[in-house]
Amino acid sequence: MSEVAGSSGAEEPRDPGSEGASGAAGASGTSGADDPAGVADAEGPEGPAAPEGPDDAEEPVDPESEDDPIAIRIEQLILGSDRQYTPFQAARAAGVPMELAARFWRAMGFADIGQAKALTEADVLALRRLAGLVEAGLLSEGMAVQVARSTGQTTARLADWQIDSFLEGLTEPQEGMSRTEIAYPLVELLLPELEEFLVYVWRRQLAAATGRVVQAQDDDEMVDRRLAVGFADLVGFTRLTRRLEEEELGELVEAFETTAADLVAAHGGRLIKTLGDEVLFSADDAGTAAEIGIRLIETLAHDETMPELRVGIAFGTVTTRMGDVFGTTVNLASRLTSIAPKDTVLVHSDFAEELIRDGDAPESEAAATAAEKAAAEGGTGEAPSYRFALQPMWQRPVRGLGVVEPWLLSRRG
Repeated sequence: MSEVAGSSGAEEPRDPGSEGASGAAGASGTSGADDPAGVADAEGPEGPAAPEGPDDAEEPVDPESEDDPIAIRIEQLILGSDRQYTPFQAARAAGVPMELAARFWRAMGFADIGQAKALTEADVLALRRLAGLVEAGLLSEGMAVQVARSTGQTTARLADWQIDSFLEGLTEPQEGMSRTEIAYPLVELLLPELEEFLVYVWRRQLAAATGRVVQAQDDDEMVDRRLAVGFADLVGFTRLTRRLEEEELGELVEAFETTAADLVAAHGGRLIKTLGDEVLFSADDAGTAAEIGIRLIETLAHDETMPELRVGIAFGTVTTRMGDVFGTTVNLASRLTSIAPKDTVLVHSDFAEELIRDGDAPESEAAATAAEKAAAEGGTGEAPSYRFALQPMWQRPVRGLGVVEPWLLSRRG
């Protein structure tokens, strides 16, 4: 496969100027403020040279000569063209300063390739488009780097999953044939379909996210919002890692993540991220988050193959950035999860107040009983229909957050 794409968690790339110009670097998040050594001299005082063809500069050793020919064919199939450019040549052909190109490549998670000829016409076009958004004033340079980083990190994980879990299961080699030989026709068939599906899902998610922004009351609400945030954590997962085989452990994690993702989506929440034995989700209101938390407990409790689960949920102001959530509310939900008994949902007092205010839970069972009795005897109408019950727990100190008042959440009736 391509030598360019690499893990976003790779080590810090070499100095982009160490070989005359930068390769596509790992996604380190480093600032592009420092001029890569030798870049300014290579470009001249007026900026990058005018775009020229891929063969203008001295050509390094072609990396393809050492690669599996079939692997090269698969790469060409996926990327749509042959390797033609070194990083410096690609930046020059795109009309983009080498320093900015290096920042974009780092953000996208591209491995440092020095000055190997490993980039294609598609790389040049993508570089030109992203830089064009900056030049047109549609994105600041910093925002363009964030776009590159978020896209690179998301698609890197998606690509890894598709290769590890999907393609491997469909490419059992026949006798006398390698997995690579089987993979080529399969990729040829799947690539256009998966590409269209990816764009479709992205557009649906973009529409939903845009709708949330449009409905926000002001600019601050788009970044700092009041949300319910919950963590669901498998109990005793560390012990399981010592007891289960790697394949069994992978299947368990996959089953947990799939179950959690399906339940969160089905009940109107958003899955923020999965962390193996833990998932983080959010919801716009406390009632939705409460339903998700209890459903997770109920579902896994009926699955004998899964360990026990515990859930912690908090409600308050959170900062949203690049699809993630941050702030004291998130930290509080995490701490509640760590102290929750197995097969229970523990919530903070602010979350409990939201449920009570919205009519999803009574202040106490005594208050609920009194309201039901009054409705039955006085003919004042239907009794309140509470979905959840809340039981106050002992206040306790939580590291970094002081004394908190947890409540035990359960389904009423």
